Amino acid sequence: MSPARSTARRSLTAAAVLGLALAPFVLGPYAVGTLSRILVFALLAVSVHLLTGLTGLPTLGQSAYFGVGAYTAAITATRLTDIGILQLLVAAGVSALVALPTGWLAVRARGVVFLMLTLAIGEIVYSAAVNWKTLTNGTDGLSGIPPVVPLPGMPALELDGLVHFYVLAVFLLLFAAVARLESTPFALALRGIRDNEDRMRAIGYPTRRYALTVYCGAGAVAGAAGALWVSVQRFVSPGDAGFEMAALALLAVVIGGSGSMKGACTGAALVWLTRDYLGNLEAVAGRGPLLLGLLFVIAVYTLPRGLAGIRLRIRLPLRPIRRSAS
Repeated sequence: MSPARSTARRSLTAAAVLGLALAPFVLGPYAVGTLSRILVFALLAVSVHLLTGLTGLPTLGQSAYFGVGAYTAAITATRLTDIGILQLLVAAGVSALVALPTGWLAVRARGVVFLMLTLAIGEIVYSAAVNWKTLTNGTDGLSGIPPVVPLPGMPALELDGLVHFYVLAVFLLLFAAVARLESTPFALALRGIRDNEDRMRAIGYPTRRYALTVYCGAGAVAGAAGALWVSVQRFVSPGDAGFEMAALALLAVVIGGSGSMKGACTGAALVWLTRDYLGNLEAVAGRGPLLLGLLFVIAVYTLPRGLAGIRLRIRLPLRPIRRSAS
């Protein structure tokens, strides 16, 4: 990538972060809450990107670990502590532990079989959330969750703007951690598995072990996103672990560009706004799913590499050529 293009991308990223940071000062509570939910959903899309974009494992099961993290954070908040950092750590840890045995089974398959296995895992977790009423309160969900306290000694965050700052800070930290991971030799091995797993196995890489490791890591990221979801909503229900959330996350990664983490986040924002904002306009009368379907078809045919494949055209000023005197 040329220096000018790299500078332009960094400038766009900085402008986006600045806009998100200033949003509570210029937008109303509903819009700020929507932005917070988009950030949480973008973090879920990042977890899908780790499997689908980085490793080549398309998944419909990340909502399972999202739901596990959300319920874990809700139970931790109501029964143990309202400290946000502890809720995040416990939710991410429990989600990673749940991902370990389920991932051990899933990573033995590839392609459509892997996709169906992850879908089955998601449905199992959804059914558990519906039927394990003593823990999850069934279809009524868990409510009465106290406002989050980011760190010990800090006040509880009851205003939407303050919760948004907390969600933005955690999102940026986890985004930076995943971005750092993508520049490591481990990520290069994952890309090798995506591009040619047989060759990686032939030269001695334990591909299943690598796949299981990134599967558990993606589960932890999804669990952390679930904990943030509880901090924003202060409510969790089985629908948060359902198929719709998993399908939307995969759709966001496909639209954004399966090989780009920033594209996944951009796709997440586009999908969420299409469903919850454009889909509720009077002109379309609540036809959000129809708009999402049209968006997907248009993206597939016009942007085969997703939003991340759009190239910015940057024109540099030409310097006059000086001719030496003969």
